[in-house]
Amino acid sequence: MSEQNPEIGRSTAAAGIRSNYHDSGTGHALLMLHGSGPGVSAWANWRLVMPALVQRARVIAPDMVGFGFTERPAGQVYDMDAWVGQAVGLLDALQIERTDLVGNSFGGALALALAIRHPRRVRRLVLMGSVGVPFEITPGLDAVWGYTPSLDNMRALLDLFAWDRSLVNDELARLRYEASIRPGFQESFAAMFPAPRQRWVDAMASREADLRALPHETLVIHGRDDRVIPLANSLTLADWIPRAQLHVYGRCGHWTQIEHAARFARLVGDFVAEAGADEPHPLN
Repeated sequence: MSEQNPEIGRSTAAAGIRSNYHDSGTGHALLMLHGSGPGVSAWANWRLVMPALVQRARVIAPDMVGFGFTERPAGQVYDMDAWVGQAVGLLDALQIERTDLVGNSFGGALALALAIRHPRRVRRLVLMGSVGVPFEITPGLDAVWGYTPSLDNMRALLDLFAWDRSLVNDELARLRYEASIRPGFQESFAAMFPAPRQRWVDAMASREADLRALPHETLVIHGRDDRVIPLANSLTLADWIPRAQLHVYGRCGHWTQIEHAARFARLVGDFVAEAGADEPHPLN
């Protein structure tokens, strides 16, 4: 971790992309995939829950290509093929054969795609406020993906994310705004989800038959008051994934891991710990 910037961790090539990632703790691997907000990084997404989770697992949290401090290669195509390839490439680079997987929002769609395409690389699956099933884009998500940099726009987005407005102060808005205008950040973000944005929701959706065939124990988490990703998404996932359980937090928006950080870390920690190192492979 950089002393100057805690968002900068270690670096390695993952599927040819020089990737920034955090790696700490011991035990079974827990790969944590961030969401798609402007200026986001793995550290910004997971900073409040990583200290508790590293007591129970080896936590690996990468910046996916197009986000954070991972390189942005010229001509990079931002799509699920690229993100799945990078995530699997990181596991390969770190010699991790099988991991537990946590996905937040956009990261949930990525976690689902990875588990469908590479089921033997995944032990247990956690989906939080997840994309990955068909739904009509919300005004909240359209605003997030359509963000143009200004302090006022960032403040408005943070108000959308959190149920508890006391979490959204001027300092946080300034920090996230400044993160969104770092060199290259807004350019890649604007290239990722141009209007009309329903097509990107559709592109991230996995097929119902593939979701119904997932063999993994899956924990689905959602904030009841989420204005970015509808709670109905998680009800669908809990219905379609055979070995799913659903946990809904009241008085919580799209920021479960921030608004209910201690509860989230305990719930996820217990879920992955219950597997034990010898949990049989679901495809055996």
